[in-house]
Amino acid sequence: MAAACGTSDRALRRRECVMGEGRRATYTTKQLADLAQVSPRTLRYYDQRGLLVPRRGAAGYRVYGAAEVKRLQHILLLRSCGMSLDAIARVLDGAPCDLAAVLADHLGALRRQSVQVERSIAIVQKAIAGLKEFETMSDTQKFEQLKQRSVEQFEAEYGAEARERYGEDVIDAANDRFLDLSQEEWDEKEVLEQRIKDELPRVMAAGDPASDDARALAALHARWIQMHWPAGSYTPEAHRALAQGYTADPRFTAYYDGAAGEGATAFLVAVIEACI
Repeated sequence: MAAACGTSDRALRRRECVMGEGRRATYTTKQLADLAQVSPRTLRYYDQRGLLVPRRGAAGYRVYGAAEVKRLQHILLLRSCGMSLDAIARVLDGAPCDLAAVLADHLGALRRQSVQVERSIAIVQKAIAGLKEFETMSDTQKFEQLKQRSVEQFEAEYGAEARERYGEDVIDAANDRFLDLSQEEWDEKEVLEQRIKDELPRVMAAGDPASDDARALAALHARWIQMHWPAGSYTPEAHRALAQGYTADPRFTAYYDGAAGEGATAFLVAVIEACI
Protein backbone atom coordinates (compact mmCIF):
# COMPACT_ATOMS: atom_id res chain seq x y z
CA MET A 1 0.00 0.00 0.00
CA ALA A 2 2.79 2.40 0.86
CA ALA A 3 4.64 1.67 -2.35
CA ALA A 4 1.55 2.62 -4.33
CA CYS A 5 1.71 6.06 -2.78
CA GLY A 6 5.25 6.60 -3.94
CA THR A 7 6.94 6.50 -0.55
CA SER A 8 10.69 6.12 -0.32
CA ASP A 9 12.33 2.93 0.95
CA ARG A 10 13.40 4.84 4.04
CA ALA A 11 9.84 5.93 4.76
CA LEU A 12 8.61 2.38 4.25
CA ARG A 13 11.22 1.00 6.66
CA ARG A 14 10.24 3.66 9.15
CA ARG A 15 6.62 2.52 9.15
CA GLU A 16 7.71 -1.10 9.35
CA CYS A 17 9.76 -0.21 12.41
CA VAL A 18 6.78 1.47 14.01
CA MET A 19 4.70 -1.64 13.35
CA GLY A 20 7.39 -4.03 14.52
CA GLU A 21 8.30 -2.12 17.64
CA GLY A 22 4.73 -1.25 18.58
CA ARG A 23 4.60 -4.09 21.08
CA ARG A 24 6.58 -2.05 23.59
CA ALA A 25 4.40 -0.86 26.48
CA THR A 26 4.95 2.90 26.30
CA TYR A 27 7.17 5.54 24.71
CA THR A 28 8.22 9.04 25.61
CA THR A 29 8.02 11.70 22.94
CA LYS A 30 11.72 11.36 22.11
CA GLN A 31 11.60 7.57 22.04
CA LEU A 32 8.67 7.50 19.64
CA ALA A 33 10.16 10.27 17.52
CA ASP A 34 13.42 8.33 17.21
CA LEU A 35 11.55 5.15 16.36
CA ALA A 36 9.37 6.76 13.70
CA GLN A 37 12.19 9.01 12.44
CA VAL A 38 10.18 12.17 12.88
CA SER A 39 11.02 15.13 15.05
CA PRO A 40 9.68 15.53 18.60
CA ARG A 41 8.32 18.84 17.42
CA THR A 42 6.16 16.99 14.88
CA LEU A 43 4.65 14.81 17.60
CA ARG A 44 3.97 17.84 19.77
CA TYR A 45 2.32 19.56 16.80
CA TYR A 46 0.10 16.52 16.20
CA ASP A 47 -0.85 16.66 19.87
CA GLN A 48 -1.74 20.37 19.65
CA ARG A 49 -3.96 19.68 16.65
CA GLY A 50 -5.69 16.81 18.42
CA LEU A 51 -4.46 14.41 15.76
CA LEU A 52 -2.27 12.25 18.01
CA VAL A 53 -3.04 12.86 21.68
CA PRO A 54 -0.91 10.86 24.17
CA ARG A 55 -1.66 10.14 27.79
CA ARG A 56 0.09 12.16 30.47
CA GLY A 57 2.42 10.54 32.97
CA ALA A 58 2.68 11.38 36.67
CA ALA A 59 5.08 14.25 35.99
CA GLY A 60 2.98 15.59 33.12
CA TYR A 61 5.14 14.06 30.38
CA ARG A 62 3.57 12.73 27.19
CA VAL A 63 3.26 8.94 27.17
CA TYR A 64 2.47 7.03 23.97
CA GLY A 65 1.00 3.54 24.12
CA ALA A 66 0.23 0.88 21.51
CA ALA A 67 -2.91 2.66 20.29
CA GLU A 68 -1.01 5.90 19.70
CA VAL A 69 1.80 4.04 17.91
CA LYS A 70 -0.72 2.45 15.55
CA ARG A 71 -2.41 5.79 14.93
CA LEU A 72 0.96 7.38 14.15
CA GLN A 73 1.63 4.62 11.64
CA HIS A 74 -1.64 5.47 9.89
CA ILE A 75 -0.85 9.20 9.97
CA LEU A 76 2.56 8.66 8.39
CA LEU A 77 1.09 6.40 5.72
CA LEU A 78 -1.63 8.87 4.74
CA ARG A 79 0.75 11.84 4.85
CA SER A 80 3.13 9.99 2.52
CA CYS A 81 0.23 9.72 0.07
CA GLY A 82 -0.22 13.49 0.05
CA MET A 83 -3.30 13.79 2.27
CA SER A 84 -3.71 16.92 4.37
CA LEU A 85 -3.75 16.73 8.15
CA ASP A 86 -7.38 17.87 8.23
CA ALA A 87 -8.34 15.06 5.86
CA ILE A 88 -6.35 12.54 7.91
CA ALA A 89 -8.11 13.63 11.10
CA ARG A 90 -11.50 13.13 9.45
CA VAL A 91 -10.46 9.67 8.27
CA LEU A 92 -9.00 8.46 11.55
CA ASP A 93 -11.79 9.87 13.68
CA GLY A 94 -14.46 8.31 11.50
CA ALA A 95 -16.01 4.96 12.34
CA PRO A 96 -15.02 2.56 11.06
CA CYS A 97 -11.67 3.58 9.57
CA ASP A 98 -11.18 1.66 6.29
CA LEU A 99 -7.73 2.74 5.10
CA ALA A 100 -7.95 0.74 1.87
CA ALA A 101 -11.18 2.48 0.88
CA VAL A 102 -9.81 5.87 1.90
CA LEU A 103 -6.68 5.42 -0.19
CA ALA A 104 -8.70 4.15 -3.15
CA ASP A 105 -10.83 7.32 -3.02
CA HIS A 106 -7.70 9.46 -2.69
CA LEU A 107 -6.11 7.70 -5.66
CA GLY A 108 -9.21 8.42 -7.73
CA ALA A 109 -9.02 12.11 -6.82
CA LEU A 110 -5.33 12.23 -7.76
CA ARG A 111 -6.06 10.60 -11.10
CA ARG A 112 -8.76 13.16 -11.83
CA GLN A 113 -6.31 15.92 -10.95
CA SER A 114 -3.69 14.39 -13.24
CA VAL A 115 -6.16 14.47 -16.15
CA GLN A 116 -6.87 18.14 -15.46
CA VAL A 117 -3.14 18.89 -15.26
CA GLU A 118 -2.56 17.18 -18.61
CA ARG A 119 -5.34 19.25 -20.16
CA SER A 120 -3.85 22.43 -18.73
CA ILE A 121 -0.43 21.46 -20.07
CA ALA A 122 -1.92 21.03 -23.53
CA ILE A 123 -3.53 24.47 -23.33
CA VAL A 124 -0.27 26.09 -22.20
CA GLN A 125 1.62 24.34 -25.00
CA LYS A 126 -0.91 25.68 -27.46
CA ALA A 127 -0.48 29.17 -26.00
CA ILE A 128 3.31 28.95 -26.33
CA ALA A 129 2.98 27.82 -29.93
CA GLY A 130 0.76 30.81 -30.71
CA LEU A 131 2.81 33.34 -28.75
CA LYS A 132 4.54 34.81 -31.80
CA GLU A 133 1.21 35.48 -33.46
CA PHE A 134 -0.16 36.85 -30.20
CA GLU A 135 2.63 39.44 -30.00
CA THR A 136 1.63 40.90 -33.37
CA MET A 137 -2.00 41.45 -32.32
CA SER A 138 -3.51 44.74 -31.28
CA ASP A 139 -4.44 45.21 -27.63
CA THR A 140 -8.11 44.61 -28.49
CA GLN A 141 -7.28 41.41 -30.34
CA LYS A 142 -5.09 40.22 -27.45
CA PHE A 143 -7.90 40.83 -25.00
CA GLU A 144 -10.38 38.86 -27.08
CA GLN A 145 -7.85 36.05 -27.48
CA LEU A 146 -7.29 35.99 -23.72
CA LYS A 147 -11.01 35.60 -23.07
CA GLN A 148 -11.32 32.89 -25.70
CA ARG A 149 -8.46 30.91 -24.19
CA SER A 150 -10.02 31.22 -20.74
CA VAL A 151 -13.25 29.72 -22.07
CA GLU A 152 -11.31 26.94 -23.82
CA GLN A 153 -9.47 26.13 -20.59
CA PHE A 154 -12.73 26.02 -18.66
CA GLU A 155 -14.26 23.70 -21.24
CA ALA A 156 -11.19 21.43 -21.18
CA GLU A 157 -11.11 21.15 -17.39
CA TYR A 158 -14.75 21.42 -16.33
CA GLY A 159 -16.94 21.62 -19.44
CA ALA A 160 -18.27 18.07 -19.62
CA GLU A 161 -18.94 17.91 -15.89
CA ALA A 162 -20.57 21.36 -15.81
CA ARG A 163 -22.79 20.64 -18.82
CA GLU A 164 -23.98 17.39 -17.31
CA ARG A 165 -24.77 19.09 -14.03
CA TYR A 166 -26.25 22.42 -15.19
CA GLY A 167 -27.26 21.78 -18.80
CA GLU A 168 -25.98 22.91 -22.19
CA ASP A 169 -27.93 26.18 -22.28
CA VAL A 170 -26.65 27.38 -18.89
CA ILE A 171 -22.99 26.76 -19.72
CA ASP A 172 -23.33 28.26 -23.19
CA ALA A 173 -24.88 31.36 -21.63
CA ALA A 174 -22.09 31.54 -19.04
CA ASN A 175 -19.45 31.33 -21.77
CA ASP A 176 -21.20 34.05 -23.77
CA ARG A 177 -21.33 36.22 -20.65
CA PHE A 178 -17.60 35.71 -20.15
CA LEU A 179 -16.75 36.51 -23.77
CA ASP A 180 -18.84 39.69 -23.58
CA LEU A 181 -16.87 41.10 -20.63
CA SER A 182 -15.44 44.55 -21.31
CA GLN A 183 -11.87 45.39 -20.43
CA GLU A 184 -13.12 47.23 -17.35
CA GLU A 185 -15.20 44.25 -16.23
CA TRP A 186 -12.28 41.91 -16.82
CA ASP A 187 -10.02 44.12 -14.71
CA GLU A 188 -12.67 44.20 -11.97
CA LYS A 189 -12.90 40.41 -12.07
CA GLU A 190 -9.13 40.08 -11.66
CA VAL A 191 -9.08 42.56 -8.77
CA LEU A 192 -11.96 40.79 -7.05
CA GLU A 193 -10.20 37.43 -7.32
CA GLN A 194 -7.04 38.82 -5.75
CA ARG A 195 -8.95 40.61 -3.00
CA ILE A 196 -10.69 37.37 -2.05
CA LYS A 197 -7.31 35.62 -1.82
CA ASP A 198 -5.90 38.47 0.28
CA GLU A 199 -8.88 38.80 2.63
CA LEU A 200 -9.59 35.12 3.20
CA PRO A 201 -6.54 34.33 5.40
CA ARG A 202 -7.05 37.52 7.41
CA VAL A 203 -10.72 36.78 8.10
CA MET A 204 -9.95 33.12 8.76
CA ALA A 205 -7.35 34.10 11.37
CA ALA A 206 -10.09 35.94 13.30
CA GLY A 207 -12.08 32.72 13.34
CA ASP A 208 -15.61 34.14 13.04
CA PRO A 209 -17.41 33.23 9.78
CA ALA A 210 -20.29 35.58 10.63
CA SER A 211 -18.28 38.73 11.45
CA ASP A 212 -18.61 42.01 9.57
CA ASP A 213 -15.34 41.27 7.77
CA ALA A 214 -16.68 37.86 6.85
CA ARG A 215 -19.80 39.47 5.39
CA ALA A 216 -17.62 41.79 3.32
CA LEU A 217 -15.66 38.78 2.07
CA ALA A 218 -18.88 36.96 1.16
CA ALA A 219 -20.03 40.02 -0.79
CA LEU A 220 -16.75 40.04 -2.75
CA HIS A 221 -17.18 36.38 -3.55
CA ALA A 222 -20.80 36.93 -4.62
CA ARG A 223 -19.79 39.72 -6.99
CA TRP A 224 -17.01 37.56 -8.41
CA ILE A 225 -19.42 34.66 -8.99
CA GLN A 226 -21.93 36.95 -10.72
CA MET A 227 -19.26 38.00 -13.22
CA HIS A 228 -18.94 34.36 -14.33
CA TRP A 229 -22.63 33.40 -14.39
CA PRO A 230 -25.23 34.42 -16.99
CA ALA A 231 -26.98 37.71 -16.23
CA GLY A 232 -29.89 37.25 -13.84
CA SER A 233 -28.98 33.67 -12.89
CA TYR A 234 -27.38 34.45 -9.54
CA THR A 235 -29.33 33.72 -6.37
CA PRO A 236 -28.11 33.32 -2.78
CA GLU A 237 -29.44 29.75 -2.81
CA ALA A 238 -27.43 28.90 -5.92
CA HIS A 239 -24.33 30.50 -4.39
CA ARG A 240 -24.64 28.45 -1.21
CA ALA A 241 -25.26 25.28 -3.20
CA LEU A 242 -22.11 25.90 -5.22
CA ALA A 243 -20.04 26.54 -2.09
CA GLN A 244 -21.25 23.37 -0.41
CA GLY A 245 -19.48 21.40 -3.11
CA TYR A 246 -16.15 23.15 -2.59
CA THR A 247 -14.81 20.93 0.19
CA ALA A 248 -15.83 17.75 -1.65
CA ASP A 249 -13.96 18.74 -4.81
CA PRO A 250 -10.15 18.60 -4.56
CA ARG A 251 -9.85 21.19 -7.33
CA PHE A 252 -11.58 23.87 -5.26
CA THR A 253 -9.75 22.80 -2.12
CA ALA A 254 -6.42 23.10 -3.93
CA TYR A 255 -7.39 26.53 -5.26
CA TYR A 256 -8.47 28.18 -2.01
CA ASP A 257 -6.17 26.30 0.38
CA GLY A 258 -3.28 26.97 -2.00
CA ALA A 259 -4.01 30.68 -1.97
CA ALA A 260 -4.90 31.19 1.70
CA GLY A 261 -3.59 28.20 3.67
CA GLU A 262 -4.87 24.84 4.80
CA GLY A 263 -8.49 24.99 5.94
CA ALA A 264 -9.27 28.09 3.88
CA THR A 265 -11.79 26.30 1.65
CA ALA A 266 -13.80 24.96 4.58
CA PHE A 267 -13.76 28.38 6.26
CA LEU A 268 -14.92 30.13 3.06
CA VAL A 269 -17.83 27.69 2.82
CA ALA A 270 -18.75 28.52 6.42
CA VAL A 271 -18.60 32.25 5.58
CA ILE A 272 -20.89 31.86 2.57
CA GLU A 273 -23.36 29.72 4.52
CA ALA A 274 -23.43 32.27 7.35
CA CYS A 275 -23.48 35.47 5.32
CA ILE A 276 -25.14 34.83 1.95
